[in-house]
Amino acid sequence: MTTNTSATQSIKNRSRKWLSAGLGLGVLLLSGCVTIPPAIQGTTATPQQNLNLVRTDPKVFIGQEARFGGSVINVTNEAHRTRLEIASVPLDSGARPILGEPSQGRVIAYVNGFLDPVDFRGHLVTVVGPITGVEAGKIGRTPYDFVVMNATGYKRWHLEQQVIMPPVMGPWGYHYPGMWGPEWGGWYSPGPAQIQTIVTE
Repeated sequence: MTTNTSATQSIKNRSRKWLSAGLGLGVLLLSGCVTIPPAIQGTTATPQQNLNLVRTDPKVFIGQEARFGGSVINVTNEAHRTRLEIASVPLDSGARPILGEPSQGRVIAYVNGFLDPVDFRGHLVTVVGPITGVEAGKIGRTPYDFVVMNATGYKRWHLEQQVIMPPVMGPWGYHYPGMWGPEWGGWYSPGPAQIQTIVTE
């Protein structure tokens, strides 16, 4: 009885190690495929993305290329350009706004030409371009200094819901090809599927 228990435990431990290795490889492969869309790659290798740093002394960063993204709060159409007010959040390696992250502050991005407010207000965007200064304004009744940039490129993102199925377990732990099949008693799901919201192009 002790021998069987030890063997079973050893198999379970081995299965967990294989599962961890498989998941790690999957994450590595996925991260290697993440690229920044050409429209927001910019002209420098590493555009400034730390809005908190820029807000400490915006004048120091005037002329430097920056890349910010987040939710569009307001859209104002001017004579030959569009003014986007963006609640900026951190970006991931693909320059997508990270969902659930708190705002780092507000950015004003001026885009040449006309952008329809219906297509942008409340949507996620990423903009890239040189920082041009600070614009005094208000958020509600509170005075606020907005970091301003001229957007040379922008990307509007979409939100999609993705169903994530839990890993399938067999009577001896997580199943992998080459171990056991359904003849060992069938497989069962350890929990319900999860729905995850992701940012896509």
